Amino acid sequence: MYEYTPTGTCSTKIEFDTYEKEGKKYVTGVKFTKGCSGNTQGVARLVEGMEINDAISRMEGIKCGFKPTSCPDQLAQALKTAL
Repeated sequence: MYEYTPTGTCSTKIEFDTYEKEGKKYVTGVKFTKGCSGNTQGVARLVEGMEINDAISRMEGIKCGFKPTSCPDQLAQALKTAL
């Protein structure tokens, strides 16, 4: 289980796990602490079982309003630590 402390977002913690299959790493069990509940739950469900590199490429660089980052972008940063 990985634990990541996001910066610049309303969420205060991201937890997730990974597993390997056929030489690739996948994400599972994503949980956000705080943040916009509907959005963070939606992101967590959408990335469930996704190959980590695919998840990173889809979420990295997403901004939240005027902020330079977002919960999906911070999840992408967290997933990078798992690689």
